[in-house]
Amino acid sequence: MLNFNINFLKYITFRASYAIILSLILSIAFGKTFIKMLKKMKIGQVVREDGPKSHISEKKDVPTMGGILILFSVAIPVLLLARLYNFYLYMGMFTLFGFGLIGFLDDFLKLKRLSSKGLRGKYKFAVQSVIAVFVSTVLYVHDESLGSVIIPFVKDYYLNLGPYFILFASFIIVGASNAVNLTDGLDGLAIGIFAISIGGYLVFAYAASNYKFAGYLSIPYIKNIGEVVILCAALFGASIGFLWFNSFPASVFMGDVGSISLGAVLGYVAIVSKQEILLVIIGFTFVIEALSVIFQVGSYKLRKKRIFKMAPIHHHFEIEGVPESKIVIRLWIISLILTIFALSTLKLRIF
Repeated sequence: MLNFNINFLKYITFRASYAIILSLILSIAFGKTFIKMLKKMKIGQVVREDGPKSHISEKKDVPTMGGILILFSVAIPVLLLARLYNFYLYMGMFTLFGFGLIGFLDDFLKLKRLSSKGLRGKYKFAVQSVIAVFVSTVLYVHDESLGSVIIPFVKDYYLNLGPYFILFASFIIVGASNAVNLTDGLDGLAIGIFAISIGGYLVFAYAASNYKFAGYLSIPYIKNIGEVVILCAALFGASIGFLWFNSFPASVFMGDVGSISLGAVLGYVAIVSKQEILLVIIGFTFVIEALSVIFQVGSYKLRKKRIFKMAPIHHHFEIEGVPESKIVIRLWIISLILTIFALSTLKLRIF
């Protein structure tokens, strides 16, 4: 009789590898059918009237809300390969789907009104903040050690925020959510950078989950965070699979249901892996995109002058005449370089 040993299922590396493969296959296998369904339901992109003129002709009516495909492709591998009783996994999935629901409502209102304006900004921010504060509070109550923030390049020194960690973590989740949302304006831009970023945090989460690696690298060992690695792996695979259809010229857009949820879960993973500050480096492109909007709005309100021809900054480059595909690939390259640099901090200590 064949003795089939399934002990390999206990290894995080094995389950993470197959989470990547399965989520990638699911997103590609169901992508074409899903896009056809969106077209049949006439769920097309509503383009900004003040945006680049090329977008009006090239991107109008391209199916949107493709983020639903990403969430589906993440959920199945997690259900099959992760240990579902894990606290950190619960909270990660809650963050992903909670913010996904906000994005879904935003997309739905845009389609219903045939306008690029969906859920009003103050309401969207309020709901995002409520979910983020809830998640941050539960995390802190569960493990107060999360309140000690690692300072990159400094060995064995942590900034203890105490209860202020709740505000800090909430800011990261909401900020990351909106930053990814603002970056999602060119074919493949946001999803490509997100894939690189979550790939970097997959490494951080795995290192923190392994007692030997954590000790060797002088980073905190975080018990039971291993299942977050499976979540990161599924997110990475689903993102690459979605890029199959979202790359230039895009056949589908992920919409707010995708960008808002992916940004939030990226912030969440940065928090639970205790590498929050490095999100500024890994997600540098997201940060610059968000800051370009803040500076543009602030400058116009204070001086009645604009800094950029259009914000977010990727539209500025587009209006300047840089081809869309070149902007996207160059920002991918920058993100990859910065993510590799951030990973080097696992061993690089100046002080």
